[in-house]
Amino acid sequence: MLLMSLGGAALAVEKGQPPLTAQTQRSGGPTLPEQAALQFDSADLAIEILPERQNIMATATLAFTARAPLTRLIVDLDRNLPVSSVRIDGNPLAAGMWRNPDGRLTITLPRPLAKGERVTAAISYGGTPHVAVNAPWDDGFVWARTKDGKPWIASTAEGYGCDLFWPCLDFPTGEPGRVDLHITVPKGLSAPSNGVLVGTDRLRGGRSIWHWRIKHPNTYAIAINVGPYEQISGIYKSRFGNSVPMFYWHLPGEKAKAEALFAEFAPTLDFFESVIGPYPFADEKLGVVETPHLGMEHQTINAYGNRYAKAPEGFDWLFQHEFAHEWFGNQLTAASWDDYWLHEGFAQYMQPLYGRWREGEARYAVMLDTQRNRITNAAPLVSGTDRTEEEVYETSRGSPATDIYYKGAWTLHTLRWLIGDKAFFASTRRLIYGRPDPKPGNFTTRYGSTIEFERIVAEESGRDLGWFFNAYLRQAALPEIISTRRDGMLSLTWKAAAPFPMPIEIQVDDRVERVEMTGGTGQLAVPDGAHVVVDPASRILKRSIAVEALQAWQRDAAR
Repeated sequence: MLLMSLGGAALAVEKGQPPLTAQTQRSGGPTLPEQAALQFDSADLAIEILPERQNIMATATLAFTARAPLTRLIVDLDRNLPVSSVRIDGNPLAAGMWRNPDGRLTITLPRPLAKGERVTAAISYGGTPHVAVNAPWDDGFVWARTKDGKPWIASTAEGYGCDLFWPCLDFPTGEPGRVDLHITVPKGLSAPSNGVLVGTDRLRGGRSIWHWRIKHPNTYAIAINVGPYEQISGIYKSRFGNSVPMFYWHLPGEKAKAEALFAEFAPTLDFFESVIGPYPFADEKLGVVETPHLGMEHQTINAYGNRYAKAPEGFDWLFQHEFAHEWFGNQLTAASWDDYWLHEGFAQYMQPLYGRWREGEARYAVMLDTQRNRITNAAPLVSGTDRTEEEVYETSRGSPATDIYYKGAWTLHTLRWLIGDKAFFASTRRLIYGRPDPKPGNFTTRYGSTIEFERIVAEESGRDLGWFFNAYLRQAALPEIISTRRDGMLSLTWKAAAPFPMPIEIQVDDRVERVEMTGGTGQLAVPDGAHVVVDPASRILKRSIAVEALQAWQRDAAR
């Protein structure tokens, strides 16, 4: 991926500047009691984008309800965006009533807040937001230029969090009930963003204010996108009887390629509605915007920067993956970053499932095989502790890193075979919507966890599968199947950290037998001279010496 994917010279502020504190780089993890005591009712964000200075000027009006008595209001905000004034319930505070030494803005309330009371804080701030080094893997603003030199700007915040450019509660369960965005941009530029467009106001001199409104946004999903965009729109008639407005904002000069990508929107949406359930944000939109970085799952305004790449599976993996997050990440949000695999594992698995839906089992197998070769097994997917996003995503922190994608997807592939399609998709549906019968209007966004998913799977399958989830989520090493042949018998044993009674298929010449493996062992009579293949359809995620050898060779070659 190239930062300047359509060319243009870099602007003044260097990548990675201004530097971030450790607190601002931290997203999630253990929560301060004073922040946990805040119910985030709404945010009204008025942000002006100043491209030539790479600055923003903003006022955030935040409304909270206290779940417990409070004397201070603590929100997260990068200290590179100094606060110029604070008003509590409309009354200005003296400058000494707030401080932000490390990225955690602490406001002393003029009076104690009782449980159940509401408070509104209007925070004015501005400055140079952190410039991403390599968005979206490294977060911040991207200040780029189009071919003809016009500003092209985007934000990403999944890793470091929402506090990179607005005062927020920077942990997964800190979602506000509603956000209004008033984004002011220079003449000739548009600002597509989250939710529904309430209106656009034109100002003297050609500037414009774009007013968007979104319900229950993911904390890192609020997005700034600014550019000389052109728009494609349409309506999807849902299989659930409602309609979904669809929009794609793209740069000028790309009409044919943009229309080809837009043509993928409706079929992809139909796939998700057919196998998972109704699009969660049909009363807002399906929105995608072209960005100067690869992509990100910004709720109802997904970032797309894949440069209209073509692939043998016949669809754009980047669009499909980010769109999957409308269900796995935005509709369902992991209550803790420790359960991050629920976002990425499911979203990754949706790609081979979509390939299967379009073309059948061969495409599914090919796409899964590509993912299998990327599983590293360096750390368990789930630790059982409240981790930060970086502790889950960055290999230097001893994290599972990209295994939350590929190992997560293969865990789901194995689970689907083990319990069958009916129980698998029923479990997925309940995890996503909190109910078995989702229809437009009868559900809202929710938080979920690995433990909840395990409970749902047990109920839908009628089986205690703790051994399965412990083996794949809480152990790094994969189970290994050991097979020996002697005197007309094939003996099979699972080598694993704990009992692993995973059934397995065995091909004997031209027939396939299922061995139940009670207690982790099993036997099958095989004629002398018969050709035997263990797990011929690769139903099960298990240790592969061949894959390990490939990965070792790749590491050596890279050196």
